[in-house]
Amino acid sequence: MLTRKIPSNGEALAVVGCGTWRTFDVGTQPAERAPLAEVLRVLFEAGGSVIDTSPMYGAAEGVVGDLLASAGTRDKAFIATKVWTTGRDSGIAQMRRSMTLLKTERIDLMQIHNLVDWRTHLATLRAWKAEGRVRLLGVTHYTESAHGELEAVLRAEKWDFVQLNYALDDRAVERRLLPLAAERGVAVLVNQPFGGGGLLRKLLGRKLPDWAGEIGCTSWAQILLKFVLANPAVTCVIPGTGKPEHMNDNVQAGLGAYPDAAMLKRMVASIEI
Repeated sequence: MLTRKIPSNGEALAVVGCGTWRTFDVGTQPAERAPLAEVLRVLFEAGGSVIDTSPMYGAAEGVVGDLLASAGTRDKAFIATKVWTTGRDSGIAQMRRSMTLLKTERIDLMQIHNLVDWRTHLATLRAWKAEGRVRLLGVTHYTESAHGELEAVLRAEKWDFVQLNYALDDRAVERRLLPLAAERGVAVLVNQPFGGGGLLRKLLGRKLPDWAGEIGCTSWAQILLKFVLANPAVTCVIPGTGKPEHMNDNVQAGLGAYPDAAMLKRMVASIEI
């Protein structure tokens, strides 16, 4: 899979990862977890590494930790999780619990989820980064209504990552946030690349466009992911899935050519029909 560099440290990340919201919130039964173990196997075999999770995703952190431990693949994973609470002590307790659930002594990327009490948590995270408990720091949001605040936070402090929403039918970040991230050397994780799921469901009933083959796409999911990855400010896209066949489809978007300006216009036009 193709990779892009994290601006703050030069580390290469494969451009397609895996989100765990809803999909990894399962119980302990082998039948529930076996498909998820296969999802991670497919991701790693394709060269991917980013697994994005959060304390607000139900059992997801614990499931990820168990699966990585069982397969002995912690070294293959770039674990990104979040702190999502108010207050210094609550933040520390939540992050410690995340590390316990994920069965790791160091988190690759700790993100302040939806900007909740970000000033308080940033002070803790800077100290933890200096101590080696976390490697990289970030902030997240998933709604256009928060873009103004997110922009202000990116301008106010130095961050390694920002996670935001971006899709073929949700392009507001192209105006200011993606250029700002590039300008300030902030890596970008993209959530909701399928338009929160609604766009992909709508497109699945349509025939694939004739031009899909020009960028190596054999599915609508790949088209939507390649649209996002066509923007050079994007470091990695993290579509969520609990199905190995979908993970296998998604990682194909990390291969081959990306759309040029003319192709991007055709892609936008394709959803406005």
